[in-house]
Amino acid sequence: MSRYDALRKYVSAQNGDTFKLSYEEIEKITGHPLDHSFLNFKKELLPFGWQVKKISMKEETVLFERAGKQ
Repeated sequence: MSRYDALRKYVSAQNGDTFKLSYEEIEKITGHPLDHSFLNFKKELLPFGWQVKKISMKEETVLFERAGKQ
């Protein structure tokens, strides 16, 4: 079980092609502080049709996009 299972379920349930979450929102969904292990989570999304498009350190946000979208 991954510490990001709740986030994977949240992302998988989204409509549309893109959406953005703040670090704080991700921490609330997962119940854990966002750390370097999030980089491994990025790979877990692809089988579910999603990818991390952009991580903004400045804005403290993560942009998610349906895999295969340009």
